[in-house]
Amino acid sequence: MPEDSKLLLPLRALDIFGSLWIRIFSFLGGIIWMLWGVFKLICDAFIFRRVRFGKAAFVTQIVRIGVRSIGIVCLVCGCIGLILAIQMQPPLAEFGQADKIANIVGVAVLRELGPLIAAIVLTGFAGASIAAELGTMVVGEEIEALHSQALNPIRFLVMPRIIATVLSLTLLTIIGDVIAIIAACFVTVQFLDVPFDVYMDNTLSQVVLADFTTGLMKAAVFGMILAAIACHNGLKVSGGAAGVGKATTDTVVQTILTIVIVDMIFTLVFYQFGWT
Repeated sequence: MPEDSKLLLPLRALDIFGSLWIRIFSFLGGIIWMLWGVFKLICDAFIFRRVRFGKAAFVTQIVRIGVRSIGIVCLVCGCIGLILAIQMQPPLAEFGQADKIANIVGVAVLRELGPLIAAIVLTGFAGASIAAELGTMVVGEEIEALHSQALNPIRFLVMPRIIATVLSLTLLTIIGDVIAIIAACFVTVQFLDVPFDVYMDNTLSQVVLADFTTGLMKAAVFGMILAAIACHNGLKVSGGAAGVGKATTDTVVQTILTIVIVDMIFTLVFYQFGWT
């Protein structure tokens, strides 16, 4: 290798590292700026009554994002409950504590697995759809048409999707929690010889309101992250149909990665403050 190339290697590494952080901060800045715009519009619509809230668009997004996702969320959460119960039975049975499956499943599902699994499922089901839909509108110059008519795309396209996603994911998390606990209860009672009343007593004695509220808090934040990333990537599409496909893929990858990182931060913060 020539000497000049060897000298340039550290500079190239520094350039790659710097470019990576520039892209990250640009991405985060775009997300935060868009969320700030949505927050101001929500205040204008619900507090100051300066603008009208598009109820029809909101209901449409609730149906597309939330209602159509119920089946897949129930299926996945039910399977998670079954897997948890079956996998925990052997080690707990060694110590004569098979009935404690209920305690572990209740806390794990309500605090961590319920909101996390629901968010990941909704990312693939709805997040990719939002990015593709908005990206197609960009390619078709529909967003430019809104701008030309002095209409704010954030108000008419982004705000209904973010509010609908936050509400949908919160409700889907509740449904998924119930399904997972019922599935674990079914396996434990029918196949692992734990009485139903013992299972329910252990669940109710172990689970507290804080487990439920922290899970819903995570679900709301995950929903906001999911919708924000999907809308941001969709509105930034360029390059025609190929750009739409790239935005869809980027949305799924970025959303899942961000949600897992935020979930870890939530857990660390809750642990530090003794909320675990």
